[in-house]
Amino acid sequence: MSTPAPLPVTWSPRRNRYVLLPICVALVAVFTAVAFAMPPNWQANDRIAMVSSGLLFAAVGLMLARPRVSADDEGVTVVNFVRSRRLAWAEIVRVNLRAGDPWVVLDLADGTSLAAVGIQPAAGREQAISAARALRDLVDDRGTARR
Repeated sequence: MSTPAPLPVTWSPRRNRYVLLPICVALVAVFTAVAFAMPPNWQANDRIAMVSSGLLFAAVGLMLARPRVSADDEGVTVVNFVRSRRLAWAEIVRVNLRAGDPWVVLDLADGTSLAAVGIQPAAGREQAISAARALRDLVDDRGTARR
């Protein structure tokens, strides 16, 4: 077992954010520009629908940029696309990242599992393996000390 990472620590697919955030801004700008560049026979509700569509697409992009896993002295916060969940160290039994998995999966003490989308090989396989190991070491160190 290696030395656990210093706390607090946050893992997230940064490359996804660097790509998605400018795309979201561009979507809103383009849809707004198109709405106001349309011929005069477009009504106000058509323009509002166009701008709203840009905002909706940007909201989906921002949702895809949300995932992260944060660890501190009290436990782990897993923020996925729509939901977030706070876990105490003792609730996490095992950290899994098997070959072919799209992201880390946490096995929990209540028999369920929780996807931790903030640590994913798509953002870099070696980086994901390193993050999964660091989280596993923290769970081993913190979880067993408090059980």
